[in-house]
Amino acid sequence: MTDKIIRAMDNQGLIRAFVASADELVSEACERHETWSASSVALGRMLVGTLLLGENLKGRDKLIVKMVGNGSGGAIVAESNANGEVKGYIQNPFVDLKNTKTGEVFVRQATGNVGQFIVIKDMGLKTPYTGQIPFVTGEIGEEFTYYLMESEQTPSSVGLTVKLDMEDRVQTAGGFMVQVLPGASEDTIAFIEERIQKMPALSQLLKDEGTDGVLDALFTKGNYRILEEKPVRFKCDCSKEKFSRGIATLPKKEIEAMIEEDGQAEIVCHFCKNKYIFNKAELEEIAENFS
Repeated sequence: MTDKIIRAMDNQGLIRAFVASADELVSEACERHETWSASSVALGRMLVGTLLLGENLKGRDKLIVKMVGNGSGGAIVAESNANGEVKGYIQNPFVDLKNTKTGEVFVRQATGNVGQFIVIKDMGLKTPYTGQIPFVTGEIGEEFTYYLMESEQTPSSVGLTVKLDMEDRVQTAGGFMVQVLPGASEDTIAFIEERIQKMPALSQLLKDEGTDGVLDALFTKGNYRILEEKPVRFKCDCSKEKFSRGIATLPKKEIEAMIEEDGQAEIVCHFCKNKYIFNKAELEEIAENFS
């Protein structure tokens, strides 16, 4: 199943929903970062949530979401854009917290229960918009839900899932974001709340019936229309040229120290783990031209 996001709306035009299937992109992220069980689930949920939240972006807008808590996973960061592309990392990828008998992964111990949930929107303006709330529970989906209510005054519900197999590889990943639009009656709100509460396990629903099954569970079959469907993927926009510009901002003495001590510089991208090597000649050129 190809990773994708579907944008849909109920037939009355009062509730919109975004549903994502993201098995492949979460698998790629976890493989790149060599994550262990709890880190895999936490990073995967963060990537999916950031993708869903980024669905209202346009053009070259970017969205960065950070969870900085007291859990053993440390900070979790993800960035998405208007093209359905996302990248991210978890500070400590080596967190393995689970019930060995049932396979249940204890994600909240990785994220923590005290911390800050931060959203930065870069919409090409002089100053990016930043919204920040304290953790409510440490559950990633609940933090997205609470952020939308508190910072954007949008009644919403966000559901996220990453299911691992017996070898801790990503089996199913995805999620949904439901938003109530202005003009919705109390009956409409009660209806969607009840549908969400009665939904089967999200991971199983995605595995068995895909995104259509999630939409049917949210709205009931035939009670919605699909507005857009697009592919999503893990993609990092790092490059050797970008890191070259970063090195150029360092004091000339630091660049010269790299040359003298190591004869080269190796830079690893936080988001995708790609490595870039700058040899002595390249560092000398940077020091000469940019410092």
